[in-house]
Amino acid sequence: MRTVAVVGASLAGLSAARSLRKQGYDGRLVVVGDEPHRPYDRPPLSKEFLAGTIGEDDLALEADGEDLRAEWLLGARATGLDRTRRAVRLADGSEVRADGVVIATGAAARGLPGSAGLAGVHTLRTLDDARALRAELARGGRLVVIGGGFIGAEVASTARALGLDVTVVEAASTPLAGPLGERMGAIVSGLHADHGVRLLCGVGVKGLGGERQVDAVLLEDGRSVPADIVVVGVGARPCVEWLEGSGVALDNGVKCGADGRTSLAGVVAVGDCANWYDPRTGAHRRVEHWTGARERPEAAIATLLAGGAVEPGVPRPPYFWSDQYGVKIQFAGHAAGADSVSVEQGRADDRDVLAVYRRAGHPVAVLGMNQPRSFTRWRRQLAAAS
Repeated sequence: MRTVAVVGASLAGLSAARSLRKQGYDGRLVVVGDEPHRPYDRPPLSKEFLAGTIGEDDLALEADGEDLRAEWLLGARATGLDRTRRAVRLADGSEVRADGVVIATGAAARGLPGSAGLAGVHTLRTLDDARALRAELARGGRLVVIGGGFIGAEVASTARALGLDVTVVEAASTPLAGPLGERMGAIVSGLHADHGVRLLCGVGVKGLGGERQVDAVLLEDGRSVPADIVVVGVGARPCVEWLEGSGVALDNGVKCGADGRTSLAGVVAVGDCANWYDPRTGAHRRVEHWTGARERPEAAIATLLAGGAVEPGVPRPPYFWSDQYGVKIQFAGHAAGADSVSVEQGRADDRDVLAVYRRAGHPVAVLGMNQPRSFTRWRRQLAAAS
């Protein structure tokens, strides 16, 4: 290959570029990113950066002096992929022709319908999002977080530590029941009450109050929750609209094999936009976690450089972590399909627990709350059993 284009300049795109050079590719490398920023670390945006304890320089993902010999096209949005000419079309009318393409365009935060143009309403996905939200939190007031997932919980934790009055609204009866199951989801989300955060579950949001500035969150049961700031944390959608009509199969993102290969030869996908096949579950799964964006590009690049002539391996079990109210939460594996969950160490009431999920007696997932050493051992066992 003479030219490889990596479309996406966040962690997954950077990891792909690094893997290309590490695996011996010495041709032209073009990295396209729709944000104007160099690659930066997203997890701290809802924690340390939002709290003001670290600055923008601390978010940099590139090492000092690192040179991938790449052409960086930043602030350039991809609008299409011409499979015949193998060209990535950009919003400014230009294009990048390439022999190989890595799709790493990530995901975008879902907004709340009808909230456009209303001051005080935020999503949190990008550095610019975090800058705007940090400035508002610094002024204090009443914060309502819509969505009790990990991003919402981290924002609530950070805002509470800054002294804000915080309410979390969750449509499901149990927050985090999807990734953790109802029993452990209830235990983890209990951290909110432990720290004086109001948690309203089993109720949807009807809309927002206010003319130019938000002043309330209106619930479907008729209640109104006063708010000076609102953060919408209701998930993300894969950024794949630009691939429509390209011949790349789309299904909740870019549909891929177990090694990132897509339906088009010479095109692989990695990161939050990639819906990889998981041999463990026999189904496709989009993994929106930091470790997946860092680890999986190595396999995808091997596939790309070999022209698809390598046998796909089995990806490591998905892993993610979250820091909330001073508690380190770690999870690996798949809770869905587990028929039992048992507490192996610690006490759930103390938020100091190691829980193992099993299916037919075999471990399929593990959750740790302030149990890093035991969790690491169990995570290795899950990977070894794959």
